Amino acid sequence: MDDEAKVLNSFKRQLRQHFQVETALGGYHGLEIVKKNGPFAVVVSDMQMPGMDGIQFLAKVREIAPDTVRMMLTGYADQQTAIQAINEGNIFRFMVKPCPTEAMIKSLEAGIEQYRLITAEKELLEKTLQGSIKVLTDILSLVNPKAFGRAARVRRLVKRLLDQMKVEKSWHIELAAMLSQVGCVAVPEDVLDNVYKGYVLDGDKERIFRTHPQIGHDLIANIPRLEAVAEIIAYQEKGYDGSGPPPDGKKGKDIPLGARVLKVALDYDTLISAGKSRDEALQEMRKRIGKYDPSVIGALAEATKEEPKYEIRSVKPDELRTGMILAEDVRTDSGMLITTRGQEVTLALRKRLLNFSITKPIRVIVPRSSHQEAETDSTISHRSAPLA
Repeated sequence: MDDEAKVLNSFKRQLRQHFQVETALGGYHGLEIVKKNGPFAVVVSDMQMPGMDGIQFLAKVREIAPDTVRMMLTGYADQQTAIQAINEGNIFRFMVKPCPTEAMIKSLEAGIEQYRLITAEKELLEKTLQGSIKVLTDILSLVNPKAFGRAARVRRLVKRLLDQMKVEKSWHIELAAMLSQVGCVAVPEDVLDNVYKGYVLDGDKERIFRTHPQIGHDLIANIPRLEAVAEIIAYQEKGYDGSGPPPDGKKGKDIPLGARVLKVALDYDTLISAGKSRDEALQEMRKRIGKYDPSVIGALAEATKEEPKYEIRSVKPDELRTGMILAEDVRTDSGMLITTRGQEVTLALRKRLLNFSITKPIRVIVPRSSHQEAETDSTISHRSAPLA
C-alpha cells in the first residue's frame, strides 16, 4: 500500500507474475480492502502517507487480521522509525526504498511462508482443541448420561441468557456450560440423582457433590487455551454473595461472568427438573437473597418468557437426526438407561443408540417452524473456539 498511484502500479507490474496482488491508495482505502477481501497472507505498507502513516495502518491491520504478516517499506530508515514500527505494528520485515524487485520477491516469499506456518499451527491447535472437547463430551455421555443430559439442557439455557444479555465473544461460556458436568464422573450416581431431582443432600453427600466443580476444573485446565473455561467451571456453584465453593472469598463481580450465568442456569434447571413451573422456579430463586447476580436473574426472567416453539414427534431409532432433542429418557427393551431427556442428538449418540436393542419409538423435540432434518453432524452446538 502506498499513497502514490505510480508507485503502486510499478509494484503491481513487477510482482503480478509471482503473486496475486491487490493495491490500495492510502491507509483508509487499504483498511477497506483488508476488511472486504482479506485476510491476506502479507500486507506491505509505505511509511509516510497523509492521514494515516504506515505504523498506524499496520497496527490497524493487526487488529483486523492478526494472522496477516505485515511489512514496512520506507525511505526513512532511521532507527526510531524502525523501533516504533516493530513495536506498534509487529512488523515481520522492514525494507528500505528503493527496494530491488528481487529483494522484494524474497521478502514476500518469506512472509507467505511465515503466514503458512502461523495458519498451520492455528489449524492444528483448533483441531486438537475440538477433538479434546469431543472426547470429553462423548465420554461423559457414555459414563454418565444423566450428567450429559443436564449439561446439554443447561448449555441451551446459557445461550439464551447470553443472547438476552447481549454478551459478545461468549464461546467460552457456552463451552463451560457444555463441560460443566465433566467433574460428575467422580460423583456417585445416587448423589447425582438426588441433586437432579432437587432433593436436599445430607452432609457427606453434599461434601461429595461440592467436589465436582474443582474436579472438572482440573480436567479442563490441562487443555491449552481453555484456562478461562476451566475457571468458569470451578466457580459454577459459587453464590454471588461469596457462598459455595471454592472457599476463596470471591464474591459479586469478582466471580467470572460465565460462572454467574452458569450458576443461574444450573439452579433453574434443577428446579424445572424437580417439577416446578417457570414462574415457581423464578419465585424460588428470587427468595434466595444474595445467591445470584441480579442482572442474570433479570435476563432469566426475560429469556424464559417465551419458550422456543417446538413440537414432539415419535421416531424410530434409525430415523434420529442430528439436532433433534430427546424428549424422554431412552432405555433398552430390557430397561437399561442409555441416555436422558434433554440431550441433543449427535452423530456419536445416534450411532450408540443404534447399537442397542430398542424397538419402541423415541420421542424427540424438533422446531415447530421447520420439518427439515439436519443432515450434518454437530458434536456439540458451541461456537468454534477462536484461537487468536
